[in-house]
Amino acid sequence: MSKGENSGKSRDQQQPDPKGKGPSADVNIVFMLSMEFLASSSDDEEVDFSDQIAQLALDPMTVIFEKPADNERQHLKALFVKGRVDGQPMTKILVDGGATINIKPYAVYRKLGKGDQDLTKTDMMLKDFEGNVSPIKGAICVELTISSKTLLTTFFVISGKGAYNLLLGRDWIHTNCCIPSTMHQCFVQWVGDKIEIVPGDSSYVIASAETDTYERTRCISREIWEKDFLKVADYEIPLIQAVGSDEEF
Repeated sequence: MSKGENSGKSRDQQQPDPKGKGPSADVNIVFMLSMEFLASSSDDEEVDFSDQIAQLALDPMTVIFEKPADNERQHLKALFVKGRVDGQPMTKILVDGGATINIKPYAVYRKLGKGDQDLTKTDMMLKDFEGNVSPIKGAICVELTISSKTLLTTFFVISGKGAYNLLLGRDWIHTNCCIPSTMHQCFVQWVGDKIEIVPGDSSYVIASAETDTYERTRCISREIWEKDFLKVADYEIPLIQAVGSDEEF
């Protein structure tokens, strides 16, 4: 067959298998097997997984979380990002998987040009670490843009202050279809069928003394305690503030 005739063939036509088994095609399937199916190269050789990576097969793309070095993961930094609220720039956006709802302090709400008349009444109540319940001033729905993705997001406005301008809880995390990692200081989000990696806001890390404290702090876990008193000041751990509270514990 000449080159010209060959090029005229439709690209959608598949050539039959030489063994006569018909056309073939790639299929995206992920198989997961337990550890007992892993065979080492010799009977005496042990497999070392210390340098392995966590790989997520997310069709049509693959996301890889590399294992960070000890000095890179020994921090207690929260994950802050930056974005836009109804088109207005916003920094100090805290992504917190420990919170259920999305929170906006009233002071930030007012800075965005909104008033009490713009709030929707709600029966949502806020509970702090001690179990104290306080009412919420109201709810508001805004267009929140982070990186290339815009999502209609509901915030509950509170009177208290926090170390953030906005707090994004599981309501936003799950609705936005994303995977945050405080250790890697980034999150992965789906944009349609594509995957986007959004890094943490490093400019806030540089500017914030509190975040710098969390960066210097080394993790307490994996320590063996032989004393009767745990002095957290040795680890430079700051005081903890409850969500929606002006007081520190």
